[in-house]
Amino acid sequence: MTQTAPVRPPKPLYSNVSPAVPSPCTSVCKLDEDKVCLGCFRHVEDIREWRSADDARRRVIVAQAAQRKASA
Repeated sequence: MTQTAPVRPPKPLYSNVSPAVPSPCTSVCKLDEDKVCLGCFRHVEDIREWRSADDARRRVIVAQAAQRKASA
């Protein structure tokens, strides 16, 4: 008797890894009082959105993080 493999749920539309826009995460993962990560300078909402964001949105998130870092 053979068993079939379990059915896997579909993958999300976008994956967490993009060769075009790599994650700015530095594995520091500590938020300041404004809910901005002290490692990558993304806001907590940007971090949550990252997984489902397309490359254009990811570029905006990275640019905003770079502005936060420059003004820190």
